[in-house]
Amino acid sequence: MASFARIVSLVAFGLAILGLIGANQGIMAPLTGFQLCIGGALLGGLVAVILSLVAIVRTRGGRDPRGRQNAWLGLAIGLGLVLAVLAAAATGGDAPPINDITTDLESPPDFAPASTVVAYAGRDMSYPPDFVEIVRTSYPDLKPLFLPGPVDATFARAVSTAESLGWTISARDDAAHTFDAQEATALFRFVDDVTVRVREEGSGARIDVRSKSRDGRGDLGANAKRIERFLAAMR
Repeated sequence: MASFARIVSLVAFGLAILGLIGANQGIMAPLTGFQLCIGGALLGGLVAVILSLVAIVRTRGGRDPRGRQNAWLGLAIGLGLVLAVLAAAATGGDAPPINDITTDLESPPDFAPASTVVAYAGRDMSYPPDFVEIVRTSYPDLKPLFLPGPVDATFARAVSTAESLGWTISARDDAAHTFDAQEATALFRFVDDVTVRVREEGSGARIDVRSKSRDGRGDLGANAKRIERFLAAMR
């Protein structure tokens, strides 16, 4: 039992690492790697914890010192995996289960057509109406950015800012003052789509941003944080 508990914990750890490295290096799809990593760490970790606790009880009293050592090792690894998953989830635990965020809920910026960005083909790039009230309630401080100066200059600066943040520009319309870009997350390389729109507002310019995840229903707050980083860099 003790040896088996240790083996289970090591297998769980191995699956978590395999999923992480596989997704990060492009060996497997980001969602597949994420599911393998989280599933291996959480489910495997829980099984390892349970088996280890049973083994610790069975080996008490010095009946099997080596087995008890294996049980404690399995418990440490299993518990560490479970806590790592819970800690990661806690960073965005209060975020609503949505994956498309914008600063303009009345008229969300549109993404470029699929004829321009092939990755959009076969996907619904329209803004989900049921997300509007959720975004308004969950992210009340997420607003358009108003800057002084001509629209052309502000748009050019917005493009430069996006590139400085590591975004990959995939579409650009200088006449409409809009551009689309993509950003991959650091660990699992999830690709999220962003569109930025600059409009004349009074004597200055208004900047609206929309960020949409390609995978999953929830984003753990990643899209809102991306928008906030961009707008902060523009201020």
